[in-house]
Amino acid sequence: MAYEKEKENAAAAAMELVEDGMTIGLGTGSTAKFFVEYLAEEVADGLVVKGVPTSEDTRRLAESLGIQLLPIEHVDRIHLTVDGADEVDDRAQLIKGGGAALLREKIIASASDLMAVIADPSKEVEVLGAFPLPVEVTPFGYTITAKKVFDALKAAGVSRPRIDVRTRSGNKPIVTDGGNYVLDCHCSVIPDAPKAAAHLAAVPGVVEHGLFIGLARTVIIGHEDGASMFEY
Repeated sequence: MAYEKEKENAAAAAMELVEDGMTIGLGTGSTAKFFVEYLAEEVADGLVVKGVPTSEDTRRLAESLGIQLLPIEHVDRIHLTVDGADEVDDRAQLIKGGGAALLREKIIASASDLMAVIADPSKEVEVLGAFPLPVEVTPFGYTITAKKVFDALKAAGVSRPRIDVRTRSGNKPIVTDGGNYVLDCHCSVIPDAPKAAAHLAAVPGVVEHGLFIGLARTVIIGHEDGASMFEY
């Protein structure tokens, strides 16, 4: 598959950040899955770490591979979180949430000493917005919230946003691990990501949005023959 080797190499490079005794946030998605698998190999060889999963999918994977997990309620400190991204720009601003885990991902990332993003080159962009921006909303009044999200994006400079409710088979809205719906906001270009983030955060009914601003401090881009690491 396209970029599979690059994803693997990005995940392998992130292992350089792992130290014995760490509590590690475990991301969600195809690239983060490689990291969990690499981490499990080291655990099998004697590495002592504890994981904090960002989704039920990641929890099941980590448990199946023998990684010791901590419930978020028992976490005092998260030393490192390694997660993927749907888009990343040259300021380490991200769009996340393609896997519908953005709320837990952001809670864990914001509680971490270091968030490292692992990605293949297709995720690098000059300006965020080509990937539909996920916004997690409460089911109650979600159609009203969707209209307010549209207004918020317009006010933040997005010229012609289109808002779709993410659905599963049977055309029913998908439900996140937190029991919410996801709006996919087709923006094409988000000219001012911090402004858009602030406007979205002010909308009643919005639980969280997929703009990760000022959270990632390390970005690792995988290549066919290795990976590049950038610090911010």
